[in-house]
Amino acid sequence: MELLSRIRAEQADQPEALRKVAEVILANPTEAARSTIVDLAERSGTSTATITRFCRALGFGGYAELRVAIATESGRTARQRWETDIGQEILPADGLDRVLGVVSGNDIRLIQETAAQLDLAMVEKVAEAIAHAGRVLLFGVSSSAAVSSEMEHRLQRIRIPTWSRSDAHSALSDAALLGHGDVAVGISHSGRTREVIEVLAEAGSHGAITVAVTSHPSSPLAEVAELVLATASRETTFRAHGFAAIHSQLLVLDVVYVSVAQRTYERTREAFDLTVRAVEGHRLPGGES
Repeated sequence: MELLSRIRAEQADQPEALRKVAEVILANPTEAARSTIVDLAERSGTSTATITRFCRALGFGGYAELRVAIATESGRTARQRWETDIGQEILPADGLDRVLGVVSGNDIRLIQETAAQLDLAMVEKVAEAIAHAGRVLLFGVSSSAAVSSEMEHRLQRIRIPTWSRSDAHSALSDAALLGHGDVAVGISHSGRTREVIEVLAEAGSHGAITVAVTSHPSSPLAEVAELVLATASRETTFRAHGFAAIHSQLLVLDVVYVSVAQRTYERTREAFDLTVRAVEGHRLPGGES
């Protein structure tokens, strides 16, 4: 996972002093990379001991290692920014050319960050569990519900017995009927949606494999899950919180879906042939699809 993305993802779950350090670094990574440990402590209103603790929480031996890592990543980001980042703010008077630039630039960068931080070994475990699952339950609310529904459609198309729920009572009832060999996937950008946490905990209590898809890998949802798939999130003026994470959630789950299809190749190919023939009569002639 890229360093700045990791700092952003873990920030909300850190103690207050460490959050202050994270805020200063994320506000201006280039300046942070040039700062001494004393400078960073003063700017964040903390102490040098807190900076050292922050470094160790990220797996660095000391502040010198952290500075090098920030500088390296900031350099890469600066080279990419002219292509991928016009800015975060969209104002009421902005033209559609700027709106298009901001939205597409952020989405491109979001996908890049998600791909860079995605744990492929974790994807393998999730795909293997789903490919052999007796039942798969997907649950998300609000914008995550749309992502859940899309994944349901894809898995059902390749004959994976899958149900997507957006109602907490229905999801809890389904979770209570899961058992060993089944899979429950909870989708939540924040990782703090109470209903999603409860559904995953219920499924896990009956022996199902539990999977969290979240932008915050240290969140309460991640803590109750057996497997965690981390997503990135980039907010703009009119796309905050969960709305900013939809593309990264779809990317992660699409990689899982393709990996499942690889594991069930013959069955998947047969299913595609059957479904294409079933709807063929509803397409007008002259096109490829």
